Amino acid sequence: MACYGKGFDNKTQNSTISINYIGSPYTLSDGNQVTSVGCEDLAMVVSYLINASEGVACTSYCSGSPSYVGIGSCPGRGCCRTSISKRHNLQVQLSDMHSYWERESKFFRCSFAFVGMIGDYDTFNFSLSHLNDPTKFLKTYHKEFIGMPLLLDWRIMYYNCTQVQNSPDYACRKNSYCINFDTRFDGYQCRCKKGYEGNPYLGCHDINECEKSNQCVSFGTCTNTLGSYNCSCPDGYHGDGKKYGIGCIPTQLSRSKLAIGVGLGAGMGLLLLSSTCFWLYKFHTKRKDKKRKEKFFKRNGGLLLQQQILTDQSILEKTRLFTVKELEKATDNFNESRILGQGGQGTVYKGMLSEGKIVAIKKSKLVDENQVEQFINEVVMLSQIIHKNVVKLLGCCLETEVPLLVYEFIFNGTLFDLIHDKTNEFPLSWNMRLKIAVEVAEALAYLHSATSFPIYHRDVKSTNILLDEKYVAKVSDFGTSRSIAVDHTHLTTLVKGTFGYLDPEYFQSSQFTEKSDVYSFGVVLVELLTGQRPISSTKIGEEKKFSNEIFIVYGRRKPRTNS
Repeated sequence: MACYGKGFDNKTQNSTISINYIGSPYTLSDGNQVTSVGCEDLAMVVSYLINASEGVACTSYCSGSPSYVGIGSCPGRGCCRTSISKRHNLQVQLSDMHSYWERESKFFRCSFAFVGMIGDYDTFNFSLSHLNDPTKFLKTYHKEFIGMPLLLDWRIMYYNCTQVQNSPDYACRKNSYCINFDTRFDGYQCRCKKGYEGNPYLGCHDINECEKSNQCVSFGTCTNTLGSYNCSCPDGYHGDGKKYGIGCIPTQLSRSKLAIGVGLGAGMGLLLLSSTCFWLYKFHTKRKDKKRKEKFFKRNGGLLLQQQILTDQSILEKTRLFTVKELEKATDNFNESRILGQGGQGTVYKGMLSEGKIVAIKKSKLVDENQVEQFINEVVMLSQIIHKNVVKLLGCCLETEVPLLVYEFIFNGTLFDLIHDKTNEFPLSWNMRLKIAVEVAEALAYLHSATSFPIYHRDVKSTNILLDEKYVAKVSDFGTSRSIAVDHTHLTTLVKGTFGYLDPEYFQSSQFTEKSDVYSFGVVLVELLTGQRPISSTKIGEEKKFSNEIFIVYGRRKPRTNS
């Protein structure tokens, strides 16, 4: 701080700042700066070396007349700043420059200089009149100036990496390396090697990339190594297995691409001769195809879905709109060899998306145009379901004649196959059967009670319960599912479901309640525990007895019959 005039004996007070770290492991960092506040003042920053000195300077200046009292800005009117390079020491000196500007006296009585870190105090405004009262200035702008932190660098002194690496005093420990501090200063620092973390002065440990940030594709295998990791593909796939690399590509698909390439090469001559006609035809076909997709998109409720996305952006994050081109590529144009199963609501295909993710794609049957709004609401509803025992809906495609729904792929098939396939070598123990029963019950409880609107599945059966690679049960196929208002107790609809699992009371009354799902679950439970099919064409009498027993288990009255 430097003040002049009456009360200060025309002498500079505390006009020099000195900072000295010579002989210590610290230096001033490149991230510091000197700020000078005042009018007609020169802030000189000098650093003394062994045989020389170096420095920088800046001048703070105010325009106008001495009677003008206004607002100063930093940097700007009444304030200057200059950065400081890395150094052991510095001295900041303030000098009065009003005579240099050919002025009779200083505008304001005091000037100030501060050293601190570049950062949160880069810009601010202040009242120039405060430069006449040092006590008030320092109190008012304490945070902007006096509170500035000073940034220091440190190093292990006296030796560089070459000199110390074979010394018993070498500070870098296991899995670390040495870097020289700076060309102008002696000393060094230690860093952990790539693939390691921790304190390099105590010893760095290996980062398990497979647990911390697995960069392998979801169905690939990640193997951690010292300082790195490897990704591998399952049988039938090749590639580097990495998410942001080649990924895992089916071997058969690679052969198909090679065959396509040979065919394209052989037909190049013909394409050159007929290029004009081809491109005209292609343009016409593309335009026609575009209009056709737009027509299907509107008919399948695409505009309604877009409207809901505009209302709630979170829907877009959970429901991906696939193009028909993406799904045709994923299923090899819906090849019959990709069919996983067929049912009353549609056909399910196995596909692989461009990013390598395996999915199940359901091609629905024709949708009633009068129920488009209900269909879109169901898509939005299912996209909100997040439960470990419910198959996740990833998105949909509305550009085709019938809607396509894209689900996560479950690897181990259906519970029905596991129970009734006598050739299956996997032992279905009692513990496994009970675990699956509990998981299905938790999924139904979630659908009935934990969602914003209760969801009735309406087709609970063992073929609609899938098993993943760890044999965790996942309820699937929501083609007939419906959500109802919270204040309603049942849903009156046309009877839909699978004979053998169908609730007889629902069959008679057309009123579906959550108990109807529970009845169907009871059939699945008995099927799971006994290993018997719900329907046996050779044992009609036993079949009727089986249905009655399920009614008794769930405390319902037996339905009236005509016999």
